[in-house]
Amino acid sequence: MEVICLEDKAFHALLDEVVARVQEQVPVARLDKWISGSEAMQMLRITSKTTLLNMRNEGKIRYSQPQKKIILYDRLSIEDYLEKNARDTF
Repeated sequence: MEVICLEDKAFHALLDEVVARVQEQVPVARLDKWISGSEAMQMLRITSKTTLLNMRNEGKIRYSQPQKKIILYDRLSIEDYLEKNARDTF
């Protein structure tokens, strides 16, 4: 058995390099721009389809309707809506 001794700085440098190489190889998950109604409701933490319909009709969130029964919601507009309505603490 072989023992290898490293100084703290060398060990941390080696560890940083290993982490960097692993991150290069792991593909980043790409989020879809357009999401379903159930995903939009989950992001907004609402359970009512009527509330989602009202938000859409009032222009609070963007949507697309590629077919009559298919309505998709813009993920970024939901994130913007949540950010605009965030309140800072004192």
